Amino acid sequence: MLRRGDTGPAVAEIRSTLGALDLLPSNSGGDTFDGTVEHAVRAFQQRRGLIIDGIVGPATYSALRDATYHFGNRPLAYLVSAPVRGDDVFALQERLLELGYDAGRPNGVFGAQTEHALRNFQRDYGLLVDGICGAGTVRALKQLSPRTRGGRPVFLREQERVRRAGPWLRGKRIVIDPGHGGDDPGVAAFGVTESEIVWDLARRLEGRMKATGMEALISRGPASGPSEADRAAFANEAGADLLLSLHCDRNQSPHAQGIATFHYGTGNGTSSTVGEALAGFLQRELVARTGMLDCRTHPKTWEVLLYTRCPAVRAEVGYLTNAEDRRRLSDPAFRDVVAEGILVAVKRLYLLGENDQPTGTFTFNDLLRTELAKAE
Repeated sequence: MLRRGDTGPAVAEIRSTLGALDLLPSNSGGDTFDGTVEHAVRAFQQRRGLIIDGIVGPATYSALRDATYHFGNRPLAYLVSAPVRGDDVFALQERLLELGYDAGRPNGVFGAQTEHALRNFQRDYGLLVDGICGAGTVRALKQLSPRTRGGRPVFLREQERVRRAGPWLRGKRIVIDPGHGGDDPGVAAFGVTESEIVWDLARRLEGRMKATGMEALISRGPASGPSEADRAAFANEAGADLLLSLHCDRNQSPHAQGIATFHYGTGNGTSSTVGEALAGFLQRELVARTGMLDCRTHPKTWEVLLYTRCPAVRAEVGYLTNAEDRRRLSDPAFRDVVAEGILVAVKRLYLLGENDQPTGTFTFNDLLRTELAKAE
């Protein structure tokens, strides 16, 4: 990680990249990570939907590298062993979507679905069907008028899948993703660890989901800690309908507290509409049921949100660095309340506003009775 006060060639590279993105003066040289660089990094992180901490960690460094690639400056192709990624791939995906070709969610990674969409485009427009976005394909993509703007078709498909799935929970496949695990405990404070809290919460939620007839899958074991990309891959391979990522938060101030939820969204307004809706339901249900501080919903481009093909939401259920939040999260009965709130939020998503009840009033027993009556 690079932060204020660091020096060396790696910092010089960061400064050069920020300069090329017009976030630092073009004549800004040197190899020192000073306050000006930190400010520029924060501006970049805000623009990209990253954690705004002014530190260049793996996610920020990867996003900086992606930002250096411009559409048409290099050929793009599907490479299984080393996937091509960058802003140019993101631009290609959005362009294909605008033209009506299903390249999946634009995430800046050239995968099999992007190649399939590109081959279909090449075939329809009489180009060489090789799955490579070279000069001829780039020229054709730039010349054609899109049918829509902004890459929205992929999110319209998300909404349509929810509508067609119907209001009942039975048969829906949900991946529950307890954060951290293995050698990574996450937040640790006064003997309480995030990985243990969210693992127990995941098991409680799994039991309730299975009782309604849902297929609930947990993304990791109690002693493993897969990467965010691996968690997304698990959900994709399982053909999940939704992914729910469970976390707790931390802050240097012991007064920071409350609940926040996150969905896929970029700084330029692109957002998963279903993910945003589910995040809103989760936020309102959990705040109403727990009385915890409402830290609202936010768009982010974290890997588990970016790479999961189905709608994905991350919930930060309290701060373990806050004494009151930590006390409540340590209580199994409180985790039952949270699990019930999450399940009801999922139900509200599929109800699409029909036959709904006021926030915080729909109980697990109500839901179970309704679901079992339908099954009979």
